[in-house]
Amino acid sequence: MAGFGPVTIRAMFGGAGIYHDGLMFALVYDEALYFKVDETSRRAFEAEKLPPFVYSMKGGKKIDTSYFRSPERCLDDADEMAQWCRVAYGVALKAKASKKSRIK
Repeated sequence: MAGFGPVTIRAMFGGAGIYHDGLMFALVYDEALYFKVDETSRRAFEAEKLPPFVYSMKGGKKIDTSYFRSPERCLDDADEMAQWCRVAYGVALKAKASKKSRIK
């Protein structure tokens, strides 16, 4: 992710959140990387048949999240990784701005 910028990693729920400028835009769980998506960016992940991050609640109920698995090629291509990181970070910024506008 060096081509994208500095990131920090924080442990969470058996995985790790990946942050840039204090904002989570990706996560790692079970040795897989997932990027934050919105309705627009989700299409690129679905076009590549990449699955969403889903977790199970007590009782077996499955919860879909706003994170989708990264393309494998990101792990071998720094430019590709930086591009997907920028998109996911942009989604995180929009989500943060949306939350602020709802609070007002």
